[in-house]
Amino acid sequence: MVRIHRNGRPGFILMLLVAVTIALPCQPALAVLIGTDSAAGVSNARIDRDQVMQLLAREEVRAALLAQGLDPAEVQARVASLSEAEIREIAGRLETLPAGGDGFGTAIAVLLIVLLVVVILKLTGHLK
Repeated sequence: MVRIHRNGRPGFILMLLVAVTIALPCQPALAVLIGTDSAAGVSNARIDRDQVMQLLAREEVRAALLAQGLDPAEVQARVASLSEAEIREIAGRLETLPAGGDGFGTAIAVLLIVLLVVVILKLTGHLK
């Protein structure tokens, strides 16, 4: 009888481990399909940021910023610190501008609004 008891111990331990493994709660794997727009959003944010930075690099934009009393390097640094949503909004506004000369003033106005938002966020402590 003792011999059966000794031989049954590894089987008992194995059955105990299986029971504990089954009894433990486990999280199901959650997976969702995403659209191409969501997957391509990361690269589009980089393209939008490059588009805004190219606009800031133009000589007439630099002259307009200097005329307003703003340092172009500081404006570029603040635009670089904007979130993806803010960059996407600015780039979207730039794409809706007319192709003629009227768009330049609007582009400057958009950049000044962005600068104002960044300054307000910095003063309130939301942006470090």
